[in-house]
Amino acid sequence: MVIRVDGFRGREVAGAVLSLRKREHLRRQYRPERVRALFIGESPPASGRFFYRGDSGLYRAMREAFQVVDPSIDDASFLATFQSWGCYLVDLCPEPVDHLDSKARRVARRAAEASLVRTIARLQPAVIATIVRAIEDNVLRAVVHAKWSGEMAHLPYPGRWSHLKRSFVEALTPIIAGLRSSIVEPSVLHSPRGSVIKKR
Repeated sequence: MVIRVDGFRGREVAGAVLSLRKREHLRRQYRPERVRALFIGESPPASGRFFYRGDSGLYRAMREAFQVVDPSIDDASFLATFQSWGCYLVDLCPEPVDHLDSKARRVARRAAEASLVRTIARLQPAVIATIVRAIEDNVLRAVVHAKWSGEMAHLPYPGRWSHLKRSFVEALTPIIAGLRSSIVEPSVLHSPRGSVIKKR
């Protein structure tokens, strides 16, 4: 069942486990016309929580970082703002892997690289940010095969502990500030390190 709520287009009932088809349908509703920042996670969690349903820890940590840059953002407006600022979140693995043992998890990540290559080549984001340290090598290989160039950032996963969430927010905030500045002044894009990159 789908409940339509203002500010949450097509958000499904929290707690229900979404199928791959439903997850990707929901994700695509929030894909920007032009992806400026592509955030890459490892996989949807086995718990059934999902960023674009607004019920995951990653969702809350990401929203908090956006609120640092723009305090007017609230729960009802966050996903629309995330989209309008050119941000998009995808997962390396289409199905949950966090319940697998380490070997099976590595195999799943490696098998998913080809699909990520196609995603990066199609979207051509200005910035790519990984959200889990364990996928950095997978994403770097995909970037090379996609012949992509741009700014990369490697973010620590916010996790369930407050200090991990704080580290994530502190690392992400400069990226978001740069994206917001580039909307106001579209001829420039600020990198995660604070330098200014002229758009091609």
